[in-house]
Amino acid sequence: MANKTKKKPPTTYDDVEKDNIWSSLIHKGTPTTFTTIALFAFLIRFLVSLYPYSGFRNPPKFGDFEAQRHWMEITINLPIREWYRNGTGNDLSYWGLDYPPLTAYQSWIHGVLLRRFHPSSVSLFSSRGHESYLGKQLMRWTVISSDALTFFPAVLYFIIVHYNQPSRSRKTDIAWHITILLLNPCLILIDHGHFQYNCISLGFTIAAVAAILSGKDLVGSVLYVLALNHKQMSAYFAPAFFSHLLGKCLRREHPVLEVSKLGFVVLGTFAAVWWPYLYSTNSFLEVLSRLAPFERGIFEDYVANFWCATSILIKWKRLFTTGPLKLISFSATILSCFPSMVQQIKSPSNKGFLYGLLNSSLSFYLFSFQVHEKSILLPLLPTTMLAMEDPFIFKWFMKFAMLSMFPLICRDGLIVPYFALLALFILVLNTPGQRRVRENNNYVYNYLGTMTICLILFCSLVLHIVYLTTQAPKKYPFLFEAMIMNLCFSQFVIVTIGCNIKQWMLNKNVKLLEKKHI
Repeated sequence: MANKTKKKPPTTYDDVEKDNIWSSLIHKGTPTTFTTIALFAFLIRFLVSLYPYSGFRNPPKFGDFEAQRHWMEITINLPIREWYRNGTGNDLSYWGLDYPPLTAYQSWIHGVLLRRFHPSSVSLFSSRGHESYLGKQLMRWTVISSDALTFFPAVLYFIIVHYNQPSRSRKTDIAWHITILLLNPCLILIDHGHFQYNCISLGFTIAAVAAILSGKDLVGSVLYVLALNHKQMSAYFAPAFFSHLLGKCLRREHPVLEVSKLGFVVLGTFAAVWWPYLYSTNSFLEVLSRLAPFERGIFEDYVANFWCATSILIKWKRLFTTGPLKLISFSATILSCFPSMVQQIKSPSNKGFLYGLLNSSLSFYLFSFQVHEKSILLPLLPTTMLAMEDPFIFKWFMKFAMLSMFPLICRDGLIVPYFALLALFILVLNTPGQRRVRENNNYVYNYLGTMTICLILFCSLVLHIVYLTTQAPKKYPFLFEAMIMNLCFSQFVIVTIGCNIKQWMLNKNVKLLEKKHI
């Protein structure tokens, strides 16, 4: 009889835990479940990509689709030092690069791909406004491939880390959570409809969160810095990452050494990404100045945040110049996320970290300078990660996140995908077999009450219908946008207050599972 090779037993506690995690997930069919849902999610993305995009047939500057294509054109045709510099080959007034270097490198990679298969779509100068069928399909596939390489693996990583406890091991829970992460209607509409690459920065962020939840703080720091260097709006999460990691470091044996290690890793990652622009102070400042468009004012379009909502009564742009407004906005943002930061510094925990991410990003969305409708994707990410722990907040927030984007989606001609994804979202929320969590402990639910909730949802439905069927009066051409904005703003404020209370009400005794990661 042939000798059977014995499996080498795990030698450490971490090895045992890792084996338990994988064996549990494999036993419950998680790889198969993830693959099946991922394939369906790719199909949905492909179907949405068949519809128009931002700036479709809308000269002279078109829209976000043209901006992304133009960045590919610039990066593959000009030296790296001229990507952010105004010159004869790079007119910054025509969609100049205004994202950090990692976005520029991504544009270069995608530009090389387009040049290989369709050179005319990225030729310098002559490709402006290019809208050929093949060029459009190649551009769409760059977003889908970015999803496949960053966002989808990050979601799987988070699921593996998040469901490594027996109490979180129900197969239906795992499948439902994977579904709502991969079928986020707002992200699909913006990236695959409107046209952007938020999947990359959000993918890095999810991976960073998963790494930190599993105790790999240095890896998590690197991943978060990559997210920050892809889109500067990832700074919405910075207070949460900072306070949570600082709180953990302060509880270790050598806090100064731990903080120093994190600082070295963060600065080293920044230096690696920015290296081509660190040869002179002027070059560094040229890039940095492109990342903060203060000249656009504290807000542009109708976005559901504090400055736009209150501008109906307080004319901020008339009362203050840009300088004072920057200071007021910065102060309001820091003050609003300060309680959440204090809680994590005092009592860091995994669940508190997720609430901290939500509260920090909401603070930035509500009070920071120059917020866009698309920025709602940032607080929506931790809301989705917390969906099993706080399903009502997730469902409520997602509905009004979609409504807040509705005017933008209508301008892009994406009404059919919007309502199709909304219907799919409602269907997923009411999946049979999903574990129901009682709402009587939810602060937002208790505050609003059943009748108020029904009334608010009815108003949301009416606003959808009115916006599509009724012409606004000439005296108030943006009346309906303002009504949508104020309704969403009121709900975002309630969610912010409720989630800050929930974070502070968390058990401050760190569980044994989390202690071993500190």
